[in-house]
Amino acid sequence: MKRLLCLFFLIGNFFSVYSQTKVEGIVIDNKNQPISYANIVFKGSNEGTVSDENGKFYLESSKTYKEIVVAFVGYTKREVSLEKNVVYNLKIILSDEKVLQEVVIYSGKTSKKNNPALAILRKIWARKRKNGLKMFDQYQYEKYEKVEFDLNTIDSAFMKNKVFKGMEFVFKNVDTSKVTGKTYLPIFINESLYDVYGDTKLKKEKAVIKANKNSGLGDGEGVNTFIKDLYNDYDIYNNHLNFFEKSFTSPLSTTGIDTYNYVLRDSAFVENKWCYNIVFYPRRKNELTFKGDFWVNDTTFAVKTINMAVSKSANINWIKDIYIEQEFDVVNDSVFLLTRDYMMSDFALNKKETSKGVYGKRTTLFRNHKFNEQKPEKFYKEEVNYIDNAVYKRDDEYWEKNRFEKLNKDEIGIYKMLDTLKTVHKFKQMYNLASILGSGYINYHKFDYGPIFSTIGYNVVEGWRLRAGGRTYFGPNDKWRLQGYTAYGFLDDKFKYGISGKWMIDSKNRIILEGGNRRDVEQIGASLTTTNDVLGRSFASSGVFNTRTNGKLTNINLTTASIEIEPIKNVTFQTGFSYRTLASASPTFSLDYYADDTHAAIKNSVKQTEINVQIEYTPKKKTVGYGVERMIVDSPYSRFFVNYSQGFKGLMRSDFNYSKLQLYYKQPITIGPLGRTNITMELGKINGAVPLGLMSVIPGNQSYFVIGNTFSNLNFYEFVTDRYATFQWEHNFQGRLFSRIPYFRKLNWREIIGARTVYGDFSEENKQLNASGLVYKAPTTPYWEYSVGIGNIFKFFRIDASWRGNYRDIPGTNNFTIKGEFGFYF
Repeated sequence: MKRLLCLFFLIGNFFSVYSQTKVEGIVIDNKNQPISYANIVFKGSNEGTVSDENGKFYLESSKTYKEIVVAFVGYTKREVSLEKNVVYNLKIILSDEKVLQEVVIYSGKTSKKNNPALAILRKIWARKRKNGLKMFDQYQYEKYEKVEFDLNTIDSAFMKNKVFKGMEFVFKNVDTSKVTGKTYLPIFINESLYDVYGDTKLKKEKAVIKANKNSGLGDGEGVNTFIKDLYNDYDIYNNHLNFFEKSFTSPLSTTGIDTYNYVLRDSAFVENKWCYNIVFYPRRKNELTFKGDFWVNDTTFAVKTINMAVSKSANINWIKDIYIEQEFDVVNDSVFLLTRDYMMSDFALNKKETSKGVYGKRTTLFRNHKFNEQKPEKFYKEEVNYIDNAVYKRDDEYWEKNRFEKLNKDEIGIYKMLDTLKTVHKFKQMYNLASILGSGYINYHKFDYGPIFSTIGYNVVEGWRLRAGGRTYFGPNDKWRLQGYTAYGFLDDKFKYGISGKWMIDSKNRIILEGGNRRDVEQIGASLTTTNDVLGRSFASSGVFNTRTNGKLTNINLTTASIEIEPIKNVTFQTGFSYRTLASASPTFSLDYYADDTHAAIKNSVKQTEINVQIEYTPKKKTVGYGVERMIVDSPYSRFFVNYSQGFKGLMRSDFNYSKLQLYYKQPITIGPLGRTNITMELGKINGAVPLGLMSVIPGNQSYFVIGNTFSNLNFYEFVTDRYATFQWEHNFQGRLFSRIPYFRKLNWREIIGARTVYGDFSEENKQLNASGLVYKAPTTPYWEYSVGIGNIFKFFRIDASWRGNYRDIPGTNNFTIKGEFGFYF
């Protein structure tokens, strides 16, 4: 996702008129103050819009109209004549309404009593589980999805920019948005066809893709990952709608009365059904809410159409506008089914009216519904690795026959324009630069150099460190992949390296063989729950910016081999073998241990052979692709991980015999408008005598940055255990609290709170084995710390303050720390 957005912003930072009527302007009162959420409709139609928080509006229709009607509660309705088909900068003044007859008027915040709109809303709540697909035990339908991206706010200065020299032909495709009235240039289109099956009793749904086609800035599974990242399916009847990692309160929510103002504006026949028209707009600024209106049937209380736009002040980054339309058709007298869903997002660096950005538009159409045709439960079992290359190779004749609606002239032009654009050298350079920034790799034929962001590092043992690496890359769905790196430390004057290979020998069940070897300097104990990722290296091993000098580093020589299988979607089993040697990399740090019971002999390195078995379960994790490595869709999911390891003394001169069990559980929880909570728990136990190098070290954090699954106020090796239990909790309010404070609401900051605790101990046997000079300490009284933070500072920075709750009298430790984090978040 970041790769494509990066490209869009890199490129994005004449006018063709096809519609018949366009109106753009502002609604104000007698005091020249803007009227927010006023209703503007073409007279004699149901086509309309709602002014934004600044009173501005844009309305467009393919039909010809001569008048618009402008109204808002508390003001006199006004009809305005249109002298031309295209009118811009129209100023409309509404006067205060003086005469009140048998109509109750609501101005500003509407009353929660004696409001007819709320009476209708309560009937919608009572019937919402009886409307649409939920009325049937089973359902199936065809779905067509079209996603388009466009550069917007195209002006003459933009078109004359030197960046586009040699690419001027693209501007022949400039058009005007019917939602915002801005000019735009289509640059990407993706089309998909699905058969969708569902069983409401089993609470199962399955979508089978039949065809996929795209043209534009990207191809294959990367594009599909990007689209799934951005656009989740949603149900307007749900209390909360999730878009862009945020939870918006639905206008049909049962909590909507406390969030929205509702006004019964009109009633009329809509396709031979008598319907009420209700306008809604937020009660407060800076909350994740919408403004708009919907038409609802007077007997079934099913929504017929709904139009809504995210309020301008909503606390969301990089997005200036979100606009949604949904249409429902009557199947019979009581069943309303969604037939069309349109969503447009305006991605931009800021929310200024003149800022350039990228429109992301998704149109979804539904047809051929069938009901109560039962299928066996095994039908809904997800395929582990769905592969059908024919899906991506449908010819033009197939698409002409199966599209739900024909492409318009602009959409047809995208395919032609981009085929030409891909041959332009300058465009290729721009695209390649964005690809490098997004992926971290520089592609050269079938080889990727990188990751480039790991090129420079620093620690007290190696000093400044340079790293160079790469991987084979024939495409996103490679069945095998080799990767490796080499690094050089200027202080220790030593080269390091790592190499690994993966091969998927069975695609259906994702049976993967993997192996590799790494010799490097590492901060062991940077995390509790570990895997045998041979190239995995913690941030603590070479972080450039640290709060304290760290000499507790280890020379590691690790060799691994494993086999992995995924027999059930998101359930993975792996068994593997590893052999490692560990020795101190610093003269100020020791891994020494006593080699006999008399403490007469001391060894300074560990040789250890292990066999391990691990199980990982990640429900709701979404992946794209079917190669040996898959891309993960950026959506929250739970993770449950179990690892059992057995060390064998004497096998390949291994030093110790022991067993180790580790459990890890992470659960994200979205709490509607209150934000998102993340809970993480870890448990571990070692049976048998092991030295410091094999103990479970509670992970500290000596950097200036926030690092997950670590303790911000602990130093490395401050606590050493052979059995432990940790609990970490963090909640992000997403700006919910600051939005209620007048000055802070303009900053769009986000509040974060957290707490972390750990209990652990070690056996007397392991204590007696220790000859490292490090005095073992364990949190037998549970250690805990707590933090508060502010996120979304300048849209990309977070700062946390963290305090120790106990163990505050230990010399050389931090009772209070400040840490930061950079990130790209909506």
